[in-house]
Amino acid sequence: MHRLGRTFATILVLLMSLSSVPADRQKLPHIVVIMVDDMGYGDPGCYNSNSKISTPHIDSLARAGMRFTDAHAPGPLCHMSRYGLMTGRYPFRADVGSWRHKRSIGAGQVTIASLLRSAGYQTAMVGKWHLGFDENGYDKPLPGGPIDCGFQSYFGIRASTDIPPYFYIRGDKAVQPPTNQIGANYSDGWTRIQGAFWREGGIAPDLALKDVLPRFTEEAVEVIQSHGRQPATAQKPLMLYLAYPAPHTPWLPSAEFAGRNGAGMYGDFAAMVDANIGRVLNSLEETDMAQDTLLVLTSDNGPVWYENDVERFDHDSSGGLRGMKADAWECGHRMPFIVRWPGSVVAGTTSHQTICFTDLLATFSDVVGTSLAGDAGPDSFSFLDVLKGRQPDNVPVRKHLVMQSGGGVMTIRSGDWKLIQGLGSGGFSKPRKIRPGKGEAPGQLYNLKNDPAEKHDVYASQPDVVAELTRQLDQIQKATGQRHAK
Repeated sequence: MHRLGRTFATILVLLMSLSSVPADRQKLPHIVVIMVDDMGYGDPGCYNSNSKISTPHIDSLARAGMRFTDAHAPGPLCHMSRYGLMTGRYPFRADVGSWRHKRSIGAGQVTIASLLRSAGYQTAMVGKWHLGFDENGYDKPLPGGPIDCGFQSYFGIRASTDIPPYFYIRGDKAVQPPTNQIGANYSDGWTRIQGAFWREGGIAPDLALKDVLPRFTEEAVEVIQSHGRQPATAQKPLMLYLAYPAPHTPWLPSAEFAGRNGAGMYGDFAAMVDANIGRVLNSLEETDMAQDTLLVLTSDNGPVWYENDVERFDHDSSGGLRGMKADAWECGHRMPFIVRWPGSVVAGTTSHQTICFTDLLATFSDVVGTSLAGDAGPDSFSFLDVLKGRQPDNVPVRKHLVMQSGGGVMTIRSGDWKLIQGLGSGGFSKPRKIRPGKGEAPGQLYNLKNDPAEKHDVYASQPDVVAELTRQLDQIQKATGQRHAK
């Protein structure tokens, strides 16, 4: 009897401890991050009512979740953006430009995948990596990629579908090495970095550029369906990172989409991306996983869309923002960003909080109830309370937002103020760089609340703001190892 009493007491204590765990911690959500490539703030209909591109599936996510109006890539180029998303660390802190031949993410560095894997998630990635491998020939293993950064499975490509060599990778090995050759291609009526553009180089016999987008959808759907087939008692939560290489060039819409949108071949290809997203959403529904999934949808950086494109097609891919991909100006890095999480995120809501892709690491850490080590995610701040409706817009998630443009120009955002330490776009838009004349201001300052299109540079009239932002930027650039104070 005494032994039975002690057993009963032990069970009672266990039950009481379980009941004390918050309801949202008892069952961890599946997490799906979908990143599209080079889609502008003004492309989805939910961000631009005048968009000429059909995006019903992206729009459905906005109706069912929370749409952020002030979300930013940590850098306005593919590799910069992805580094920040994966690590919670600003890309200017690393040698991200080395991705062509070696890994950008250091061995043992915490990533969203390694964090969630350590919390019991099954982790998978499908799509464009663009963060480098320690290359030593494509007939040999490719260390330093997704498999070494926390993902248990990977199928994808090393970079963009206009950057050779072109070949599929499964795990850490090329499915087929790029033993064939493909010539460069350009499209009439577009600039040399638009249209069906790709560079010449090696290509694997089993890869056709037009098939990459749908192939990644098939792989992602298989990951989801395979997970859904597991017995509920054995099923871990799933973390899937789906990194589409589109609508980045080459713009290769299939016959089903060609000529059916109002923004030329770009619009057709973007609509095809939306349809592929729809297939992934359907697979979550079919496996009964949708209601238990925290889903994030965003784009890695701004579009390649010029002013004459806006005039030709009456479609503003920038959504009224200034510039384009690679720029320090807003269009280079302010992104569509939607979170759907049934039961946690109120449907049809909008947040004006300033957030960055780097913030996903800290947010996911909060979701699973873990703590980040002191040197992990130094530029990551959780916005879980925003998702849960507990944090109003006037209480900021982060005090600062810092980034480096594609041309190396540093930028800091603090509240409504944005300082650019240089003249010109700092990226692809012309003028890219302007040398200040004698007595002229060396940088740009904008109040984004009053001037979101960055038309009125007030650098010369606000010396105190310039001085303070310069001081803050210097402090943040020097900070290492610890998350800097909000």
